[in-house]
Amino acid sequence: MLGKLARQHDPNVLVGFDTADDAGVYRLTDSLALVQTVDFFTPVVDDPYTFGQIAATNSLSDVYAMGGEPRTALAMVCFPEKADLAILERILAGGLSKMIEAGCSVIGGHSVRDDEVKFGYAVTGVIDISDPSRIYTNSGAQPGDRLLLTKALGTGVIATAIKRGEAQPEWTDAAIASMTTLNKAAAEVIRRGRVLPDGSTRPWAVHALTDVTGFGLIGHLREMVLGSGVGARIYADRIPLLPGAIECVQRGFVPAGLHSNRAFAECIVEYEGVDPASELATLLFDPQTAGGLLIAVGEEDAEGMKTALSALGSKASQVGSTSDSAKLGIVVA
Repeated sequence: MLGKLARQHDPNVLVGFDTADDAGVYRLTDSLALVQTVDFFTPVVDDPYTFGQIAATNSLSDVYAMGGEPRTALAMVCFPEKADLAILERILAGGLSKMIEAGCSVIGGHSVRDDEVKFGYAVTGVIDISDPSRIYTNSGAQPGDRLLLTKALGTGVIATAIKRGEAQPEWTDAAIASMTTLNKAAAEVIRRGRVLPDGSTRPWAVHALTDVTGFGLIGHLREMVLGSGVGARIYADRIPLLPGAIECVQRGFVPAGLHSNRAFAECIVEYEGVDPASELATLLFDPQTAGGLLIAVGEEDAEGMKTALSALGSKASQVGSTSDSAKLGIVVA
């Protein structure tokens, strides 16, 4: 729908919605830009406090995915008029706990009466743009890049199992742990750069960056390859999966969003030695909540970045690579 609207022409808009990027970037000065994003959704778990934490983690992620540092947030609340306000208090408290962890100040918000609970934040961050290469977008990948993923897949199918009352405790615990883990540590590794033997640093060869959320791994990778003009290969046996993800697909706990993602993005996917009907192929389209970062990094920095991420507790898996294929698409092998 945004493509049908009149385009605004403002030279200070450094990143808009043209390439479906994670957040907007607006230049304030020659060295400073704002990063702005908004996200809210219905509960994916039963506990109000945990739901608030997940919503905050998810909202913050888009700022991290642009290379920004979150600074302020505005809460967005939809809540039934006759519902217990103690539930809303717990949601807000959970969200605040993650904002405090991120060093992001909640400075207000807005609420409306609604029969269905919804919660999230509009988050504003900052980027030092004195070095323009530090603005990371989803459309700068280069042939030969390695694709690193910082979280396992499966939150969508496990959340569906939770809603149906069929999730095993270990599935729920693993999914909640993933959805409440900020991408802050990974973003700090990327912003800090590679530490050289003499103690100095240089920027990593990060060419494109996005977070994997509602469109699933393939959906967000689709945006990256089409925006960058490259092809991509996904190594199916390297995809990290949450405990229970395979079982959820086997038992039919598949959210509607997964089917929508597949219908939209599978047209550019080819399978080599992988059954398109397999549980793994299905999970490549699973809509993630508060998913990990997908990083396109030069081959020379891939192993070093994995090591640096691991040192800060943000495990990364090399799940694929990019190519200069004349046919812009994704091969799952």
